Amino acid sequence: MGKGRLEAFSDGVLAILITIMVLEMKVPHGEDFDSLKPILPVFISYVLSFVYIGIYWNNHHHLLHAVQHISGTVMWANMHLLFWLSLVPFASGWMGENHFTQWPVALYGFILFMNGVAYYILERCLINIHGKNSALMEAVGNDTKGILSVVIYLIAIITAFYNAWISLALYGVVAIMWIIPDKRIEKRFSNN
Repeated sequence: MGKGRLEAFSDGVLAILITIMVLEMKVPHGEDFDSLKPILPVFISYVLSFVYIGIYWNNHHHLLHAVQHISGTVMWANMHLLFWLSLVPFASGWMGENHFTQWPVALYGFILFMNGVAYYILERCLINIHGKNSALMEAVGNDTKGILSVVIYLIAIITAFYNAWISLALYGVVAIMWIIPDKRIEKRFSNN
């Protein structure tokens, strides 16, 4: 089974998610910079979520570039990932509108956690159909960075009930870890 439609569909979904997030930002009624203060939490939430959607888009692209074919299982694993990514605009909006209070920040972390789990599942499904000795497996390895990310998300979810700002900082740390596309795959497949 070819991978082109899967990649095109995923790209379309991610573009729609970014569009939904930006459309949820309301224009302030005022002409000075003070009128921007009330929407600052929504904007910060948008920026963080935009970065996360961008990270997933980038790494998804690299991951699919590294494979020759997909299967029905991969298609469902990809839909699983897209489901969790589709919840980012909701959690992002709730978090921003409520000025980063504990429950919205914890829910945002849970959705990030599930995105990380879903991406890991997609990665493993692709490795299963390409083999344990495949170039993909060699490039991905044991995915320490992916596993570390979900561990940090778990810590941040718990921390949200004590200090939501620390949780936000942890989400930022994970985003910084992933801001550059996965170099393992990029290096391995740079000649293709």
